Amino acid sequence: MLMGQMIALPFFFWLAFTLFDFGNIDQLFAFLAIVGLTTICINHNKARTAKVLTLDVICFFLLASPLVRRMTAVPIELFSYFGFIIPTALFALFYTASLFFGCRQYSQIKGSSS
Repeated sequence: MLMGQMIALPFFFWLAFTLFDFGNIDQLFAFLAIVGLTTICINHNKARTAKVLTLDVICFFLLASPLVRRMTAVPIELFSYFGFIIPTALFALFYTASLFFGCRQYSQIKGSSS
């Protein structure tokens, strides 16, 4: 592992392995994130409605929950490296942009139907 790096595996693999680590609180957060990923895959090509947008916001929190859990479980200094900061910032930025564009699509659909 690199100096300061929390996990040597990509986060997606961490989710899969932690899901089957019974008796660990991280298993709950891995399960929540996988539920979020599954929901996103199911709703990917659906038209943006208020229900789908609400699910997208909930999925953001479900996907962020393992990150928040890890960041509160250990000293914050262990996360001070670009291999963590850049992907986390990009996740938050792009997911927020996706929510913004989903809201725009919803308002355009709602405006054209009335």
